[in-house]
Amino acid sequence: MRLVPWWAVVSAVCAPLLLVGGWAVAGLLHGPGYDPVTETISLLARRGAPDRWVMGAALMALGVCDIVTALGLRPAFLLGRIVLAAGGVTSVLVSLSPVPHQGASHLHGMTVVVGFSLLALWPCLAAVRRRSPPWALRPGPAALATASMLLGAAWFMLELRHHGAAGAVERLVTAAQAAWPLVVVLSCLRHAATGSARARPAEADGRTSR
Repeated sequence: MRLVPWWAVVSAVCAPLLLVGGWAVAGLLHGPGYDPVTETISLLARRGAPDRWVMGAALMALGVCDIVTALGLRPAFLLGRIVLAAGGVTSVLVSLSPVPHQGASHLHGMTVVVGFSLLALWPCLAAVRRRSPPWALRPGPAALATASMLLGAAWFMLELRHHGAAGAVERLVTAAQAAWPLVVVLSCLRHAATGSARARPAEADGRTSR
């Protein structure tokens, strides 16, 4: 029996591809006036930006993928799945509340902060403490993932405040947050395959002993 349904595997694979592909295509369409090292992803989807729908659609699709993955990630602890789905909802809300052409948007900023926090916390909250869970759902790796993402989010806020490499740091953190559900899914698939491989020799030994 599969631990994760095929549609959740597809959504987990698509999430990082959509995010990275979205900012790559939107950056090309934006032209040389955009600096991906210092400027954030949100500026690619701001009101008045050329072809802003590309980044907006990518963020919305990313959120939908996170929601779908959360629904199918049955081996994970339920609270973690809920928080992952909530993080997906915030991605959709970010795409629906773009920053204005000039100035800042408190709604957009608050949604981004909430989304960063939820997507950083869900690995730890999804950890399973029963005997021998999939590797990525063990407390140690899950806690390390959460700590790394929280530190990355703090680093991003620091760079944003000091007008540093905020764009590069944001891409690093958001790519990690988009990729971790895929890491968990692949870990679950490997765990299931290993369990099946161990079960087959045991069944064969049982038949032989009879």
